[in-house]
Amino acid sequence: MDDIRVGACVLTLRDHRYRYLRTAAAIASGVLAFPVTGHAADLPLKARAAKTLYDWTGFYVGGHFGYGDASFGPGTNPLPLQGVALPHTATGLTGGYQLGYNRQLANRVVLGIEADSTFPGPLDVPAHQRAPAPFNTTIDYVGTVRGRIGYAFDRFMPFVTGGFAWGHTHINVNDADGVTELFPVGKYHTGWTAGLGLEFAVSGNWTAKAEYDYVALSRRTYDLGEFGLANVNVEPRVHLFKLGLNYHFGDTPWMAPVNGRTKLPESGDWNVHAQTTVLPQGYGPIHSPYASPQSLPGGGQFQATWTTTAFLGARLWDGGEFYFNPELAQGFGINGTLGLAGFSNGEAQKAGAPFPRIRAQRYYFRQTFGLGGEQEEVPDAPNQLAGKRDIDRVTLIVGRFAVGDFFDGNSYAKDPRADFMNWAMWSSAAYDFPADLPGYTRGAVVELNRKDWAVRAGLFQVPDAPNSDVLVFKTGGAVVEFEERHSIFDQPGKLRLGTFYNSGNTANYREVVAIAAANPALDINDITIANQRDRSKYGFYVNLEQQIVKDVGLFARASWNDGQNQILSFTDIDRSVSGGLSIKGSHWGRPDDTIGIGGAVNGLSDAHRDFLAAGGTGLLIGDGRLNYSPERILEAYYAWKLNSWTTMTFDYQFITNPAYNADRGPVSIFSGRLHAEF
Repeated sequence: MDDIRVGACVLTLRDHRYRYLRTAAAIASGVLAFPVTGHAADLPLKARAAKTLYDWTGFYVGGHFGYGDASFGPGTNPLPLQGVALPHTATGLTGGYQLGYNRQLANRVVLGIEADSTFPGPLDVPAHQRAPAPFNTTIDYVGTVRGRIGYAFDRFMPFVTGGFAWGHTHINVNDADGVTELFPVGKYHTGWTAGLGLEFAVSGNWTAKAEYDYVALSRRTYDLGEFGLANVNVEPRVHLFKLGLNYHFGDTPWMAPVNGRTKLPESGDWNVHAQTTVLPQGYGPIHSPYASPQSLPGGGQFQATWTTTAFLGARLWDGGEFYFNPELAQGFGINGTLGLAGFSNGEAQKAGAPFPRIRAQRYYFRQTFGLGGEQEEVPDAPNQLAGKRDIDRVTLIVGRFAVGDFFDGNSYAKDPRADFMNWAMWSSAAYDFPADLPGYTRGAVVELNRKDWAVRAGLFQVPDAPNSDVLVFKTGGAVVEFEERHSIFDQPGKLRLGTFYNSGNTANYREVVAIAAANPALDINDITIANQRDRSKYGFYVNLEQQIVKDVGLFARASWNDGQNQILSFTDIDRSVSGGLSIKGSHWGRPDDTIGIGGAVNGLSDAHRDFLAAGGTGLLIGDGRLNYSPERILEAYYAWKLNSWTTMTFDYQFITNPAYNADRGPVSIFSGRLHAEF
């Protein structure tokens, strides 16, 4: 027979072959790989009644990730942007989103219109430092509105595209060292774009595409006379290579709920999730008798951050999975994420930007080795493929991720997109976990899981200097964590004990203070840089979560580090305790709402205090002097579930002795948070 039965579906040999074609196209898109269960073949494809050809008609929305390059004209000194494994260029890695509409005609011609926005990668700091210049030019984004003409070969559609384009550039005028930005000036450009690509229907309502676009934008002249520089003509020419995914609505009702979730195709081989979070935050005037650039401004301030993340997962083989999370981030924490040790916005990155920047935040491989025995269900979730796994198992993770993805977890205080926002509430704050400026590193984790306990350990890259965005292999960090699971009066809980050790290029506080005292004409922060060499930091954390009654839980953390050498990655805290309550809204008829209230107290070692009192600056703090007192934080929030995929949060934080300085503050910080996910 020419038919093959898969589950309850009957597929022709031709359809069976399409399963592998879909997989091949998905691999080319960089988001799927080697399905092994055949579930993707079970998914219904959006098709015309009584016809086998795929119907491309309908609205769609999606995202893309890729690589590009640009030129701006003679003498413009393009700013080098990160390409990660690829060479840096004037755009580096790129990414963004698109939406559009297709209309398929009877002769298989597909006419469409699409609008998109594409954003470049962040600065490649080492490349910038190697080529100092009086000024540098960069592009902030490119937007297009294009017509598309394609021809449908069933589920394949090659197409050509072209239309209107616009973009924004800016010039950074640098100081004498050619690196530090003095003043940015920017201009808008308009122009045209043309390109071609190939799109393929993967399964359900998803298509994958590969596309190239050329963008030509108009010339604009920058007047740099006030900086003693000649005028500069900027005329962008941009090349963009994109790999993307589109979700086509077509015959599927708009955002139709299924079991409380958006109606998406189910697959055991791959999944797609996304989130977006906007977090505005501000405070009014505070007591501020003196200040430095790393102090909270006395007059008050308002800032906002915005992140958008795609979570792409693929099953490679039995137990083998790959995850990829490109993320757009825009905005700043208050005062550029400076002035508080327990910083108030967990979405604020040290690498903030006025326009969105794309980073490949996570890309890692996970292999699970089942040890047999009892199994557990694994629900579909971001960075988690649905299925079953052995409770007794060994798991290996290798790649780029955040250390907090696998360590120091807590059900009630862990995610600044969903619960507490303050850094000292969602983490063991004295754990100086290895990370670049956005909070990620590369390394390996191994875990042994049993029903009532687990032990996990990790080795990671660390930055090449405090607050650096460059991760290096020559030094590293390590952590070991033991997790115990228990019940108290039938209420579940977990206790996690962790110990950590980092080796990095840091200065010793006491040595720096002694040198500064003997040489009062020298700047203590210049001495700090000169004193940096390979030194260690070690410590521990204790982390408890405990359900008290149904929908009410408490959390508590305590953490400590030796406090002798500079903090390398996280924040200026050597001792921290925190705790609080999380209460679900079932008690007042709103079961999906949450109230949280908690507090934290942060402290410094004696050596760290003396360093700040002598005028030293840390990663986030440094008032030029110090009247030391522990930093105390109270945070309360109400998370209001608007619908199955959107939550609005109102948050208040009261912080006394910000940056450990009794001469400053207190400060009341008010925040809102709009979070959506599917």
